[in-house]
Amino acid sequence: MQSKLERDVRFLKLYAAGTTLLCAAFSLTAFTYQENKRQKFEEIDVERINVVEKDGKLRMVISNRERQHPGVVDGKVMSRPNGRPPGMIFFNHQGNEAGGLIFDENGGNGHFLQLTFDKSRQDQTLGLRHLESDNGQYFAGLQIWDRPHTSLADFITKYETVQKMPAGADKDVAMKELGREGFSPERVTIGKLRDKSATIVLADGRGRPRIRMSVAEDGNPTLAFLDETGKVTLTLP
Repeated sequence: MQSKLERDVRFLKLYAAGTTLLCAAFSLTAFTYQENKRQKFEEIDVERINVVEKDGKLRMVISNRERQHPGVVDGKVMSRPNGRPPGMIFFNHQGNEAGGLIFDENGGNGHFLQLTFDKSRQDQTLGLRHLESDNGQYFAGLQIWDRPHTSLADFITKYETVQKMPAGADKDVAMKELGREGFSPERVTIGKLRDKSATIVLADGRGRPRIRMSVAEDGNPTLAFLDETGKVTLTLP
């Protein structure tokens, strides 16, 4: 009887010691993990990365085409039936898309790349773009747009409503009104154009070019002033 009791006591001591060591090992591992959150990889293959704040708010998405974020403004997810090019999409403190870096093919050997920045609750106002056709001709430069101080989400909702209207005069009038409401003219273009000229174009509030300064491929410089109809009123030299 005494021998069995001693054996039981010895077993309990060993069990307690083993359990203590196991718990200590788990605690040490957890502590080490908490102290070493930064991980280092020599190479990683990934289809999408979401960069978020501590509260889970989305700030940036890096993704391939298949998993790319469609964009969101005022809680409305943008409808993109044909998907979206790969790249990085930025989101501001309100959770709205704020711009991005995207790139894709443009038919055959052509491709495009663009870095854009958006007005709050709107589309891009500033863009650095390379737009290349299959024949090798390309535009490379800076473009600036004038966007209304309205929500792009509201505009899209109205557009979807108008699209559902039956064809006719009322729908035509509604579409024209919507076009005026969302009008976003390109105001500044600075770049190398497809005709190989280095050109600066300044437009008025209706998107009409009013000053064009250009140096042709052969070195011939021109400065032209245009009226609201596009007619050249003065050319220098």
